[in-house]
Amino acid sequence: MAERPARILTIAGSDSGGGAGIQADIKTITMLGGHAMTAITAITAQNSRGVDAVQVLGADMVIAQIDAVARDFGLDAIKIGMLGSPEIAEALADWLSSSPHRRDPRVRGNDEVPVIFDPVMIASSGAVLADEATIAAFKRLMGCATLVTPNLPELEALGGDAAVLELAPALLIKGGHAGGETVTDRLVTREGEIARWDDPRIDSPHTHGTGCTLSSAIATLLGQGLALEQAVERARLFVRLALRDAPALVAVNGPMGHQYVRNDALAPGWNLNQITLGATDYAASVTFYRALGLVQIVDSPDNGYARFVAGNGATLSIHVGEAAGGAMAYLECADLDARVLALASEGFAIDQMPRDESWGWREARLCDPAGNVLCLYFGGENRRYPPWRIATE
Repeated sequence: MAERPARILTIAGSDSGGGAGIQADIKTITMLGGHAMTAITAITAQNSRGVDAVQVLGADMVIAQIDAVARDFGLDAIKIGMLGSPEIAEALADWLSSSPHRRDPRVRGNDEVPVIFDPVMIASSGAVLADEATIAAFKRLMGCATLVTPNLPELEALGGDAAVLELAPALLIKGGHAGGETVTDRLVTREGEIARWDDPRIDSPHTHGTGCTLSSAIATLLGQGLALEQAVERARLFVRLALRDAPALVAVNGPMGHQYVRNDALAPGWNLNQITLGATDYAASVTFYRALGLVQIVDSPDNGYARFVAGNGATLSIHVGEAAGGAMAYLECADLDARVLALASEGFAIDQMPRDESWGWREARLCDPAGNVLCLYFGGENRRYPPWRIATE
């Protein structure tokens, strides 16, 4: 029987366009292997151009949804997004402060259910989703949260770093609204900054739902037992891959490509997603695999190297010079160094300890009993989206 999935409750508004809110949360939680449960706070009529109408539910109905799933399924993590009214915010703070469901003996690694609070105030289209009274009620919720995840305008509205950290133990400051080619996100606690991520900005007009996706991904990964910094790092990777895979259903402000994120190194353990085959004739092999239906993403004839991606996101490479008829299998995981050290301590002969390679992967090597080479690696975005990826045809 499959391992029981982490039970993630998302409390947020419904986005009829499917790009943000509850819809983005369900897609994210599901793609990361969790079981999504919902408490809808508001129904919105919206699309890529804006929000046409909002119907906020009563606080009693929101709490009834939460109680119904919590007492039956149990909870491993909670994500809070759009609330819609100060009454809902206050009722939710009361529930979080007093409910016996706040502690669950079945939760992974801790009896305290993590709460991720994304203080949604404005939709990516510009529509206001939280009035001043609702924002004022956020204070009690921040006091119940494990992590608060504001963008820069939201952080300013909340009073800045110090004001948030007086109430919440941890703060993820999302830097996407700042200018420049680099996006900087900072994980801060009362002891100071504990992690910082600087990544190239992904130039995409389809960023609707990034905040919802990030917070629900963090909740899912915490619910699966990851430490906070590790959960944030992997959640950020999920968002970046979903941004890269946005399907361009509309001209601007469209949904991200949650359905195309094939987990890469996000799933626990080793993930078999890349194989390299030897080749003798570069052009003939490229023609063969393109005709087979694989999409070529790397073309490096001078190095005798090409990479292709299959429909499920797995990649296959050819390399002139590798033994024809032989193959090298690639197993990816996010915590590469720790896993390789564990293998070495168990007696595995590691031919190459983890090291950074010029192509952007971190790799280790060992051989199986028959002499076949296994590459243990972490490639992140660079497996399917290397800097030299062929432009979309």
